[in-house]
Amino acid sequence: MAIAGAIVGAATGGWINDAYGRKKATLIADVIFIFGAIGMAAAPDPYVLILGRLLVGLGVGVASVTAPVYIAEASPSEIRGSLVSTNSLMITGGQLLSYIVPGTWRWMLGVSAFPAVVQFILMLFLPESPRWLFIKNRKNEAVDVLSNIYDLSRLEDEVDFLTAQSEQDRQKRNNVRFSDVFKSKEIRLAFLVGAGLQVFQQFTGINTVMYYSPTIVQLAGFHSNELALQLSLIVAAMNASGTVLGIYLIDHAGRKKLALSSLGGVFASLILLSLAFLNQSSANEWFGWLAVMGLVLYIAFFSPGMGPVPWTVNSEIYPEEYRGICGGMSATVCWVSNLIVSLSFLSVAEALGIGTTFLILAAISVLAFLFVLVYVPETKGLTFDEVELIWKERAWGKNSDSQNLLHGENNHS
Repeated sequence: MAIAGAIVGAATGGWINDAYGRKKATLIADVIFIFGAIGMAAAPDPYVLILGRLLVGLGVGVASVTAPVYIAEASPSEIRGSLVSTNSLMITGGQLLSYIVPGTWRWMLGVSAFPAVVQFILMLFLPESPRWLFIKNRKNEAVDVLSNIYDLSRLEDEVDFLTAQSEQDRQKRNNVRFSDVFKSKEIRLAFLVGAGLQVFQQFTGINTVMYYSPTIVQLAGFHSNELALQLSLIVAAMNASGTVLGIYLIDHAGRKKLALSSLGGVFASLILLSLAFLNQSSANEWFGWLAVMGLVLYIAFFSPGMGPVPWTVNSEIYPEEYRGICGGMSATVCWVSNLIVSLSFLSVAEALGIGTTFLILAAISVLAFLFVLVYVPETKGLTFDEVELIWKERAWGKNSDSQNLLHGENNHS
C-alpha cells in the first residue's frame, strides 16, 4: 500500500509543485507523512494500519517529486548535482537506520514521523524556490533568495536573466497540459530520457536487493535470521557510503560517465550473483560467500551512480514550465516500476530460479548501459537553459545561434 500511495503522490506531486510552490509541497508531504506514521503506530486494527501505510506512501510520493526540483532550482549549476544527490543520501541513510532502530513494531513505525517533523519545522525557515517565485511574478522575494545564494558580481546577471526567462515561461505556462509533454518533440525526448532512467534504475534490481536482502542472504545458504539481518545491515551501510562517494563524483566525473561506470559494475556483480545461485546446490560454502560478495559489490557500484543520477538528471532536464509536470510523471514511472519489480521478483525467482533471475537483471543492465550511452546527455555544469538547448538541437538540429548560446551562458544558473 505504501508504494501504491507513492504512485498517487508522485502523480499529483507535479501539479502541487506548480500550483503551490516547492516549499508548500514539501510541507504538505510532511504533514501527510506524519499523520500516516502516527496512524500506523497507533493502529487498533489492520485497516487503520493499511490506511497509515497509504498516507505514508502519499507523502513519500509528493516528496520524491519535490525535493530534487527544489534543491536543483536553488543551487548554482556548478554544484547542482552534488546538492541534489544529498537527497539520495538521506534516503539511503534512512534505510540504514531502519535496520538498527530497536523496539516493537509500533515504535519502529511511529518513529518514522520524527524526521518528517524535523523537516517540517526547518522548512518553515527556508525560502521558496527563486525560479518558482519568478514564474509567479514575485520578483522581490526571488531576488532576496538569490542574494543569499550568489555574490554581488553574479547576482545582477542572474536576476536579469531570470527576469527575461520567467516572462517567457509565464507565457508558455498558460497553455501547458499533460498532453503537451508528448506533443512537443523536445519535451517528449527529455521525458523519455528521464522516465527511461527511472525505469532502468528499478529494473536493474536495486529495490529488490534492498527489500529482499535478508531473503537473498538466506537463499545463499545463511539460514540464521540474525546472521542474515547482520549481512543485510552491511548492504545498507554500503548503500549509504556509496551515495556519499556519488555526491563527489556526480559534479566531477559527470552524470553520464558515472551512470555508465555504475552500470558496468552492476552487470559484473549480477553475473557473480547468478553464478553463486546457479551453483547453490553445491556443498561448497564458498558459493554462499560469493553471493554475499556479489550483493555488496552490487551496492558498491549502484549507489554512487544509478542511485542519484536518475533523480539528478530528472531535476534538471525539463524547462521550467514543464518541470513539475514531467517530474511528477517521471517519479510516477519510478514508483510503478518499483511496484512491478518488488511484486514479481520472488515469483520469478521461484519459477525460473534465482540464478536465472539475476541473469535477466544482468541483461537489463546491458540495455540500460546502451540507453545511457546513446540517449542520455551530459548535463554536468550546464545551466537549465543550456540543457533546454540540447533537446532543441536533438529535436530540430543544430544551428549557429544555439551553439553560440550554449557556449556563451556559463555565467548563469
